[in-house]
Parts: sequence; structure tokens; C-alpha cells
Amino acid sequence: MKKKYPLKKNDKKISTSIKKTKKNTDRLLKVNVKTAKGRKISSTNWLRRQLNDPYVKLAKERGYRSRAAFKLLEINEKFCIFKFGDSVIDLGCAPGGWSQVAVEKTNSNLDKLKEKQGRVIGIDLKPILAINGAEIYIFDFLEDNFEKEIGEILNHKVDNILSDMASNSTGHKKSDHLKIMALCESAAFFAFNYLNEGGNFVAKVLAGGAEMELQNLLKKKFKKVINFKPKSSRSDSSEKYVVALKFKKD
Repeated sequence: MKKKYPLKKNDKKISTSIKKTKKNTDRLLKVNVKTAKGRKISSTNWLRRQLNDPYVKLAKERGYRSRAAFKLLEINEKFCIFKFGDSVIDLGCAPGGWSQVAVEKTNSNLDKLKEKQGRVIGIDLKPILAINGAEIYIFDFLEDNFEKEIGEILNHKVDNILSDMASNSTGHKKSDHLKIMALCESAAFFAFNYLNEGGNFVAKVLAGGAEMELQNLLKKKFKKVINFKPKSSRSDSSEKYVVALKFKKD
């Protein structure tokens, strides 16, 4: 029997907004973008897509730094990965949309005074604007000394490890797939070392075949592993998310 994950009260408004946004996508006035001198066609197409993307508009309305925030909101709505008081590490956090969601869902900014306060740590190669309730650090996740550096920040294990990391696209699907899977695998091994028992791991992957090896690895370490494509992921994108629930200590 398929397990049902209950919808949290705090997510109902977001869920309604996502459904309305999806339903009204085709009704939106399409913005046309003329090819400017010196601008590549690919840049013009990207700009056109951004201007006509309902999730970009909704992100601005709700104060999120990227449309990717809705992907994590949908994941949380489906699988209830966060609770107040949780500690979270967000790998590859720029521009900050996922960290913003984690702050809200863990109460790390003490927005709800009567609830337990969580902790959100964002890691990225480049600096980003401060986020109230999150600690942002500039580290190279793949450097040999990364775990030593993060060990100086953490004096405990955490409840959730997130990775929306993606390497720069080369345009070659197989190469891009292998590169993002290497990142995801590195994030998974990091999670094995730093997750509390019962903790969760969420990471972006690209469909292409190699993700099955990662899934088999995760199944040995977590009670449940699911592949999930949020409605807010673009339909023409091969991205999906692996959601690993309830980490098992060896």
C-alpha cells in the first residue's frame, strides 16, 4: 500500500498558490522579447522564458530569491521533511531560495516565539546576500579540507541535508548528467557522515541512467528512497529530486 504523507497546515497556502499558478499558466499574457544587438539567441530565449514563467512571478510576490524555492516547498509538502527545531545544511545554497524555505520551516529565525528554534547553514562557492535566520559560509564543497572546515562550525549532526547543486552545463547531456551525479554522490557521502539517525537527504539529479547507482546506495542507508519531480520543475527539464527519508545508523 502506498504511504500517504499528510499535508502540513503551514503548507496549505503554498499548495493552493502552486495549483492556481499551474492552472493559470496558459492564460497568462505572453511577453515577447526582441533579439537585441549583441545578445545571443540563447540569452533571448532564456529571458523570454523567465518573463513568462509564473513561478518566477510568484517567487517575487512571496519574497523568494528563486523559483527553486517552490520545488523544495513541494517536496516538504509531499514528504514532511522539516519540523520546527530542525538543523539543516544547504549545499550549493546560492542564490538562497532553499535556505529561505528551510528557515521558515525550521523556525531558525524565531519567527514563532513559542516554537523550538532550528538552525540553517548555507554553503556555496560564492557569497550571497545575508538571509535572516541562516548562517552562510563560502566553502568549496569538493575541497579536501571542507569537512575539517564544516567540523569547526558544527558541534553536532544535523536533521536534514539538502543539495540543489548543479555544475555548469556543457550542452552535452551525457557529460552534464555524469557531472551532476558526481556532485550528488559526494553530497550523499557527506550526508552519511553528518546526518542524525532518522534524518533526511534531498538532492537534485538528472535523468540519464547513472542515478540508479546512487539510488541503490541510498537504499542501504535510508528507510525510504523516492524519485520526485515537482510540478514547479520545468516540463522540458530532465531534473528530478531524490528524497531519502529516515537515515539508518550502521
